[in-house]
Amino acid sequence: MRVLMISDVYFPRINGVSTSIQTFARELVAQGCAVTLLAPDYGPTAPEPFEVIRIPSRYLPLDPEDRLLRVGALRRRRPDLARRGFDLLHIHTPFVAHYSGLGLARRLGIPAVESYHTFFEHYLDHYVPLVPAAWLRALARRFSTAQCNAVDALVVPSEAMLEVLHGYGVRTLARVIPTGIELGQFGHGDGPRFRQRYGIPALRPVLVHVGRLAFEKNIAFLLRMLVLVKARLPEVLLVVAGEGPARHALTDQARKLGLADNILFVGYLGRDGPLEDCYSAGAAFVFASRTETQGLVLLEAMALGVPVVSTAVMGTREVLAEGRGSLIAPEDEQAFAARCVQVLTDPVLRESLAREARAYAQSWSAPVLAQRLLGFYREILESRRGP
Repeated sequence: MRVLMISDVYFPRINGVSTSIQTFARELVAQGCAVTLLAPDYGPTAPEPFEVIRIPSRYLPLDPEDRLLRVGALRRRRPDLARRGFDLLHIHTPFVAHYSGLGLARRLGIPAVESYHTFFEHYLDHYVPLVPAAWLRALARRFSTAQCNAVDALVVPSEAMLEVLHGYGVRTLARVIPTGIELGQFGHGDGPRFRQRYGIPALRPVLVHVGRLAFEKNIAFLLRMLVLVKARLPEVLLVVAGEGPARHALTDQARKLGLADNILFVGYLGRDGPLEDCYSAGAAFVFASRTETQGLVLLEAMALGVPVVSTAVMGTREVLAEGRGSLIAPEDEQAFAARCVQVLTDPVLRESLAREARAYAQSWSAPVLAQRLLGFYREILESRRGP
């Protein structure tokens, strides 16, 4: 099978969409597919086991980390792509990639599949602050419904997200297929090496958060919660790995809360050792996003044997199971802090959760979930051929 993918974002831009694309594309190739990805040109990049065609792109004024594909450059690629004999086109982002991808699929006469990665209803108001939130949520619902109903099939990472889309009025054929994790990559991390690199004492209690520093990730809640953990454990340190538009606001909040010595921002870390070391340096991984459609970082932490303390909202409630490597907490600073203190101060509990976390992560392996995606592709192609 020849699969064409298109996205407005991909590595070296680090986020969950990039990770999902890379994980599925690599596994599809391993299972005999030929994969080509159309993605923005960011400059020099690492090689992949699948073809990546870099398209000239432009910056987004509201979010300079992201870029939009240039429509003219995509159009110039059409004749070459038409000769390649693709069976199916998979769209991964709802901006230029959606509209150009849909048009390209129609021109090539192949089905268009789209992954719904981002819960936009609880996202836009953080980036367009002058417009009433209710208006933006209504706009996001209409936007998502129109796009989802325009494609031939949808891939959704969680049942919770699929329920939301059905509530919007989306009636397109859909399957829940989460992104798997590379168990080989997240089989080992060197926590002591990370601590040594950043001058963190071996016995200092450490919590870790990995993710884009975006307002919808609810990291501000984690900082307020950390104040309460600090009252019990004055030396506690929260390590935050990632970058994003909320970085300045979070740094300012930490200073105002008296947490300047209790938080360490380390930026983006490479997924070839440094990130795994960061996870492994923590006694627990903390997470409180309200908008995750899945929450891959939770599974990455658990695969490394790092217990998770998290809220369970949207997709994360399907990833997490109380006691199976994680402690689930409400979005309440007191309750969440109490669960963190519990893990930080009870080595027996911490070790038990670590064992459970490693075992639980095995059921989320990338090859198994890529096989499900390939099966869905085949189902779409067979239904298109008819009896």
